[in-house]
Order: sequence, then structure tokens, then C-alpha cells
Amino acid sequence: MPIQSLPGPAPGHDSTPAARRALGLIAATLAITSLAVYALWDVLQLDTLGPLDVLILLVFAPLFAWTAFSFASALAGLWATARGADPLEQDLALPGVGLDSRTAILFPIYNEAPGDLFARVHATWASIEAAGAALAFDVFLLSDTTETDIRRAEHDGFDGLRRRLPAARVFYRHRPCNIDRKAGNIADWVRRFGAAYDFMVVLDADSLMEGETLVRLAAAMERRAEIGLIQTTPVVINRHSLFARTEQFASRLYGPLLARGLAWWSGGEGNYWGHNAIIRVRAFAETAGLPHLAGKGPFGGHILSHDFVEAALMVRGGWEVRVAPGLGGSYEESPPTLGDAIARDRRWCQGNLQHLKVVGAPGLAWLSRIHLMRGVLSYLTAPLWLALLVMSALLALKPDWGVSNPEIAEQRLAASAHATISIAAIFLISMAFLLAPKLMAFGAMLASPAERRLFGGPWRALASMLAEIVLSALAAPILMLHQVWALISIMAGRDAGWTAQQREEGDLSLEEAANRHLGDTAVGVILGVSAWGVSSHTLIWMMPVVLGMVFCIPLAAWTSRCDLGRLARRAGLLIVPEELAPPAVIRHFNTVRDQANAGAPPITLVRVGGAPPALAIRRRAPQASP
Repeated sequence: MPIQSLPGPAPGHDSTPAARRALGLIAATLAITSLAVYALWDVLQLDTLGPLDVLILLVFAPLFAWTAFSFASALAGLWATARGADPLEQDLALPGVGLDSRTAILFPIYNEAPGDLFARVHATWASIEAAGAALAFDVFLLSDTTETDIRRAEHDGFDGLRRRLPAARVFYRHRPCNIDRKAGNIADWVRRFGAAYDFMVVLDADSLMEGETLVRLAAAMERRAEIGLIQTTPVVINRHSLFARTEQFASRLYGPLLARGLAWWSGGEGNYWGHNAIIRVRAFAETAGLPHLAGKGPFGGHILSHDFVEAALMVRGGWEVRVAPGLGGSYEESPPTLGDAIARDRRWCQGNLQHLKVVGAPGLAWLSRIHLMRGVLSYLTAPLWLALLVMSALLALKPDWGVSNPEIAEQRLAASAHATISIAAIFLISMAFLLAPKLMAFGAMLASPAERRLFGGPWRALASMLAEIVLSALAAPILMLHQVWALISIMAGRDAGWTAQQREEGDLSLEEAANRHLGDTAVGVILGVSAWGVSSHTLIWMMPVVLGMVFCIPLAAWTSRCDLGRLARRAGLLIVPEELAPPAVIRHFNTVRDQANAGAPPITLVRVGGAPPALAIRRRAPQASP
């Protein structure tokens, strides 16, 4: 697995079809954005176009373009959904066939709670056996854990797993030197053991995949020799807090449509999200060895958001990277509280900003550059939104700047009032573009009777979507503020470090929420008082931002509560199909986890279903243990 040089040769395959689609989306984005910018300019120039107006236009243009592109991509996803499955989806939909390949399932872990992890491994292996594919898959637990007690618990958990599953090919390896974090952990496995396998499925510690899904992925990789990576679209499961259930509902309802749009316009130059994906080991080893970036952290050193870069390098090396939006059986979990989501977002922010040093590297496919820049812009938009809101509020002061003639001041005041109303209308149009993908996904769900029933019915699904929109709108200013703080911190040279992700749910008290979010509340109060000091209209304009920040503490505490989440579920709100009709692998995981947590004797492995497996393994995998 040689280290790659970022300046490299041009991609080794034809990307014309995907390029045409992406160019069409970009053209539509520019057309819509041009109309919106012209409308705003037409309003602002009613009262002499000043420096503030020019700044507003300069900030508004990229923000609206960002929103318009997301809208166009979702519209493409809706069209692709109506049109039907693409060739890859047709491949993945084929029934299980004999596998000639060997696939390694990798669980990179770092200071994770071992109980839930081993329950996931147990459920995954049970599902693989149920698919009749046990000889085609091995499982590796790749530990980078630094905490002594957790490492000891990992050893104990692994010993217990081997006793319960004596026939399972499950291996544990602890890496004492955590070079290059998760990316280094995967690369180390590739160099040591990768040659023994055709494919590897990279999971996170909170990932879960059905055996049938794994078999379909491996079979598709066997049939499509040009594909180096297939990224599934995992949905969030098993969440109980109100905050996490809202994220779970949004992931399940909106995610498939957005992923289908991405798959449509990116084609074979798709992206990789770092987990729940199958990868051709040889392709990864030959093309995706990550270099270190010049300089020190947070911008230099090893690449934190490695997945986007690995996908770009594989595409550059002539391999296709595909997104499979229609394939089910791929699951993950999400942060349980608003504070935990902010902490994860901080790490992602630093990693994505590093891509500024990668995006211009010679030899990368231009669609790969789009993926990289979208990751960067997802964080750079935060300060732009805040700046736009503040500058728009300052327009209320514009009539008084340097004007002594009462008649001129009155004329300017009338023009400013008209401009304020028009700007509010343009802002509402921008919000409509933001909400449109959600409405499209809701409409696509209503068009499927089975999906409609599994979301609790149309009216409960509508109420759930409205609740998600309200909670997201309240949380958005808080996330925006923390993204601004993160950008300031990163620009100041502060490294986010490497901490284990919080996955365990637990209610957050008001005192704990105050310790985490007192600063957010203070900023909201200052913004609200300042806006009120300008005018009552300005306060109304800033109210959507101010409310979320001022009520951040109770919002964080209440949405962390699992009892409120379970109350919503009993009321039929924020329901997802995997709750009403849970697949066997989720049921198995929940059973193993609950019995382990209750201290009950571990269950024995039982094949799911009574019929013999339809999948035949044409050759027995070698029995040499890594």
C-alpha cells in the first residue's frame, strides 16, 4: 500500500456521463442563483447601492447557490426514484449467488463501550450464517483503544464471543501505536492481512449490516470488476432520546432521496463516508495510501476526514466509486444529545477544512473536487449565514447614516422599509428551497403504500416531519454558532484531538445543559437585545436565530430525555420503518445487548429461519488464521 503523491496522473476512466449530469445541475444552480441575486440587487439599489448592500450581495450569492444546488440534487433524486433503479441497483437486487471471493469485515474501534460492540458482532455473524455465507466472510476487531480498563474489557468480551461462537471466524488485534488514527488502523490491516482477501467491508463501532446485504455487495463486486468501492446509505436505528429520534427520523425519511440524487449525478465518481461500504482491497491498496499534509495541525499532518480523499484517490487511479441508495440492510447510530452532535461536528469541521490543501491537487477528477468542496463549504457557510443575518438587520439603520435633511431621510426610510419587506420575501424563498427536499422526500414516501404505513400513516408522518422541522430550526442557530467557534479555533491553530464518540444515551440535567450551553444563551441574549435596540422589526427579523440560542439550555436538556422520546413513539410520532418491522439482525442485536446488560446468560447462536440457506459457497475459504 504505497503512499500516494497528491499531484498525480489524470483519472484512468471515462467520466463523461456523470460529468454531463453534474454540469446540468451546476447550470441549473447558476441560473436559479442568478435570478435570486438579480432580485436582491433590484431591491437594494432602490436606495443607492452602498458598501453594505454590496457585501450583502457577495455573501448572499454563495449561500443561495449552496441551497440551490442541494435543491437541484434532491430534484434529481426524485426524478431518479420515479425513473427506476440504475444498473448497479439491478445488480444488487439479484438473489444470492455462489461467492468465489473472500471478504473481511473490519470494525475499527477506539475506546468504545465493548458490550454493545460485541453484540453487534454477534448479530452480524448470526445474519451472515443465516445467509449461508459463513465461509466467505471473516470479522476483524481492530482496536486502537488507549484506556487500560476498556482494553481489558475488549479482551474479556472477545474471549466470551469466541466461547459463544466457536465456529465464527472472528479475530481481534490491538494496535499499541495509534499512527494516523482510523485511516492508519485500516492501512495497517491492509498491509498485514489484505492480500488474503478480495474485499473488505469497513464498519464503525456503531454499525450493523444484514448478512444478505453483505452477500449482495460481495456478489456485485465480483460481477463488476471496474468498481473499487460501493458506499451504502446507512439509516439511523435504536435511538430513544428526543434529539436522536429526530435525527433518526430525518435520516430515514430524507436520506434515501438525497443519496439517490447524489448517486445519479456522481455516477462512478461518487463519494465514501468512511463506513458501511465494501472496498476492493487491491484497488484500495494500490491507490489510496494517504500522504501527510505539509505543515502542522490542525491543517497539516495526517488527514482526519480520510474517506473523501481515499475516494478521490481511487477514482484518480481508474476505479469506480459508487453510491447504492436503494440497498437496505445498512444501519448506524447517531449522537444522543445536541452537545454530542456539536462535539462530533467539531472534529468533522477540522477534517473537512484540511481538504482545502487537497482539492487543488493536479490529477484529481473534477467531480472528486466537487465532493471535497461540498465538505468544506458545509462549514464555511455558517459564518456566512451569521454575517448575512447581521448585515440584513443593519439595513434598518441605513436611512440615518449621514443624512441631515428630513425629507431625504423620510424618502430613504420608505425605500428601506420596502427593501426590508422584499429582502424578507427573498429570505422566505431561500427557506423554501431549504425545505423543498424534505417535502420531496415526504411526497416520495406517500407514493409508497408500504413506506407510508411503516412511518405511522400519512398524518402521523406529516406531524413527525413538522416536529422535525421545528426542532431542527431551533437547533440550527446553535450548530451555526458552534461551527463559527470551531472555525475560529481551527484558524487559531487549536487541534480537536482524538476522543471517543459518545454513543450511550442518558438524560441531561438542566445544570449539565447550562454548563455546556451557557455561552450560547449569552450570545442569544446579546443578539436579541442588540436587535431590539435597533428596532422592533429587526428583532422580529432576528427572532428565528435568537429563540434557538436563548432557549438552548432547556432545549438541550429536554431533547436529551429518553422518556420524551418514548412518549413520542407511543404517540406514533418520529416513527421509522425499522421500529415497526425490525429486520432480524436488529432484533438479534437488541436481544444480545439487552441480555448482556441484564446480566442474563448469553444466548446461543441460532440460524434465523428454518429453510436451508439459498447461497452456496463454491469453494471453502482457507483456514489459516491471521
